[in-house]
Amino acid sequence: MKIRRLGIPIALATAGALMLSGCASGSTTPAKTGDTAAIISTNGSEPQKPLITTNTTETGGGKIMTSIYAGLVSYDAKGEGKNEVAKSISADDAQHWTVTLNTGWKFTNGEAVTSKSFVDAWNYGAKFSNAQSASYFFDDIEGFSYDADTELTGLKVVDDSTFTVTLASPEADWPLRLGYTAFMPLPSVAFTDMAAFGENPIGNGPYMLAKTGAWEHNVKIDLKTNPDYKGVRTPANGGLSIVFYSSLDSAYADAQGGNLDVLDAVPDSAFATYQTDFPERFVNQPAAIFQAFNMPYYLEHWSGEEGKLRRAAISMAIDRKEITDVIFQGTRTPATDFTSPVIAGYSDALKGADVLKFNKEQAVKDWAAADAISPYTGTFDIAYNSDGGHAGWVDAVANSIKNTLGINAVGKPYATFKAALADRKAKALTGGTRAGWQGDYPSMYNFLAPLYQTGAGSNYEMYASTEFDTLLKEGAAAKSVDDATAKYQAAQEVLLKDLPSIPLWYSNVTGIWSDKVQNVVFGWDSVPLYNEITKG
Repeated sequence: MKIRRLGIPIALATAGALMLSGCASGSTTPAKTGDTAAIISTNGSEPQKPLITTNTTETGGGKIMTSIYAGLVSYDAKGEGKNEVAKSISADDAQHWTVTLNTGWKFTNGEAVTSKSFVDAWNYGAKFSNAQSASYFFDDIEGFSYDADTELTGLKVVDDSTFTVTLASPEADWPLRLGYTAFMPLPSVAFTDMAAFGENPIGNGPYMLAKTGAWEHNVKIDLKTNPDYKGVRTPANGGLSIVFYSSLDSAYADAQGGNLDVLDAVPDSAFATYQTDFPERFVNQPAAIFQAFNMPYYLEHWSGEEGKLRRAAISMAIDRKEITDVIFQGTRTPATDFTSPVIAGYSDALKGADVLKFNKEQAVKDWAAADAISPYTGTFDIAYNSDGGHAGWVDAVANSIKNTLGINAVGKPYATFKAALADRKAKALTGGTRAGWQGDYPSMYNFLAPLYQTGAGSNYEMYASTEFDTLLKEGAAAKSVDDATAKYQAAQEVLLKDLPSIPLWYSNVTGIWSDKVQNVVFGWDSVPLYNEITKG
């Protein structure tokens, strides 16, 4: 199955200034008919942590954060950046940036959104002792440190509507990442008690908490529209009820029963029927989602030369095409790199990518070579979260490994994503772990740095490679997209040798919606554009 590539426009260095500019304020969304007070119900998952912009890096919290916050830019359905709070973002050299804000923006507590709202939030997120999961997003700004409390000297407030950013080196695509939640502003009240603030966050986005305590842990979170919102995502409804389901099958049953308006992931048990269950109310389209499983470097047998051999053997023992055809029925495509076909720079011709093809003979040979170094005994398990609908494919992958290599391989279920991630963070895994990435912003860098850069916030399995880090840094500093792409592809060729993550497939977004709602559009990152949904 061929997947259409979407080119993402990035401002390039020329004789003139680099600039990202757009609508000053007001919605660009056409008026839609429907009950503007109607609440749209959709599925979600319990956020791992309090809802803090610089500490929320998983999808459950992410879809909430992008609803209650507005940053300098946001992304449209195709992943193109549109200015929100920013009036312009410009630089003559791709290193010294000037950000000018639109005036009149307010947080939902009435406080004005100013340059200081951004600078203070970014400094908080970058500070070493604050231990924020998204701190590495600021590592390209002058003054950042991974091991000491330092100010981001590259951030300067000029006045209430202007601030400057000096990067450690030029980055042509720096503005593209500014729609990610780590770069959202924070009101001054957040810094008095950040943990408490994260339970009842105050944002400036199209939605706001419906009331204090609207987040019912492990149940749902209720949002209502923000009447003072001034951006390009003005809601055509009255709010959202994001329900935290324990399984996708339960969510699908609720959608069938008319108790859920929008479901953004169809369980594998419904792949054969969802299009007929929801005629003309389904989507199956490419999305920026990469699926894999990782083997921790802290486990015996999975580091050094032995580890390289075992990783390659495991990868070649998986019949990706058969699994995507049988289990996913045309909703997945076998992986050929570590990004996504909807991201500019995606490749199906990287050196070393043959390790991602089913090759029983070579897999058995590599496993035997690893056993000659140190014999492997026991059961090989793959951890996964049961609330994400992963049981079917995990069992299929385990069976493929078992049948190819002759070892005992099984799935290891966790009740929730939060529980599975907790063991990953605690370095408490006993085998492999389901892993994946849903793009934060449309760039190859975003699929590589957070997951594989030494010390990165989502590098839970402790991969470290000086060669990879150097290529990644060179790509980020490139002054043209073509140069950056070449470096990022070379960095992926390092990953194909080391296999810290074993790529499986790219996911389409497969979603459905009830006959009560209209204007349902799914974005480049698989998340519905909630503000456009109408009801009634």
